Amino acid sequence: MEHHPPELNRSLKEALSALPLIAVLRWITPQEVEDVTAILIEAGFGLIEVPLNSPDPFNSIERIAHRFGSQAVVGAGTVMTPADVARVRDVGGRLIVMPHADIAVVKAAHEHKLASFPGVSTPTEGFAALQAGADGLKVFPAEAISPAVLKAWRAVFSNDIPLLPTGGIAPEAFPAWVAAGASGFGIGGNLYQPGRSLAEIKERAKGFADAWRAAISPSGGR
Repeated sequence: MEHHPPELNRSLKEALSALPLIAVLRWITPQEVEDVTAILIEAGFGLIEVPLNSPDPFNSIERIAHRFGSQAVVGAGTVMTPADVARVRDVGGRLIVMPHADIAVVKAAHEHKLASFPGVSTPTEGFAALQAGADGLKVFPAEAISPAVLKAWRAVFSNDIPLLPTGGIAPEAFPAWVAAGASGFGIGGNLYQPGRSLAEIKERAKGFADAWRAAISPSGGR
């Protein structure tokens, strides 16, 4: 992470230490993004991504980066090209998340001094992405990579490399994944979906935050 500006290094390390859950706000609109982000930050979330296949995503990212940039590391998901990386930077985003491990996109994030978490499903992809400058790895899709597989990965990826399983993760699954070596998670549809009320999002956010703290407690969430 040392290639980032000191402020981003500090923010990223703090977020990964306090509550290493990336909130994936897929299909969110600019009209609702600030209210939803306020609720997530109140629940302790410090990593917020707006996937670029959402409606008017750069508008949403700009809004929350401007309002909440000092409280959370805000950026984009489903980033597919180096040009998109530059656009995210231009609207104030500091986080690049991808479903794949396109080395050109990882390098672009590195060059623009943004944090990046590319999606990988094999150790080969993971090591190549880290070599290109990734800050951590989005283990995706988690449904196809069980905790047993992640445990095998953790034998070769050092503990200081964030591994964040993403895809269909529910709070009750946290203990098994954490025991296998997960550093955190990407949380999408189980947290936010279009049409879900702010009250329900708040309840779900608290549930995920509580589940994380329980999973890393000495009792392992039991």
